[in-house]
Amino acid sequence: MARDVYKGFNFLVEIDGITQAGFQEASGLDSTVAMIEYREGTDPNRTRKLAGLNSFSAISLKRGITDSTDLYQWHLNTVNGPNPDRRNGSIVLLDETGVEKIRWNFTQAWPSKWTGPSFNSTSNSVGIESLEIQHEDLKRA
Repeated sequence: MARDVYKGFNFLVEIDGITQAGFQEASGLDSTVAMIEYREGTDPNRTRKLAGLNSFSAISLKRGITDSTDLYQWHLNTVNGPNPDRRNGSIVLLDETGVEKIRWNFTQAWPSKWTGPSFNSTSNSVGIESLEIQHEDLKRA
């Protein structure tokens, strides 16, 4: 049975009530399980490999700068508050007709870095802002 392959350009981002489309890039959808080597004294001359802590890379979002300040305001809430403004969110892959096909849900997320656009008077490229998000869990739904 053949399966459809989805193109990576049709996606949107949802973060606790904020839905944003038009991102140029979303990356960092990965997880790693640390490996722990262990050897008991009675084991042969080799180590066992045990699963350790799970970790998740930061999610990086890049888009052309717009009038919307929702994501920047979320970052400011974290900068100005005593604790990070944690939210849950999703990156949603759509098919060519706009129907949701795959969703990656992340939890306990907060923006750790916001970068504004670079300006150059000799260029006609779109100004890009980026947001880096730390999170504690990532699941494909």
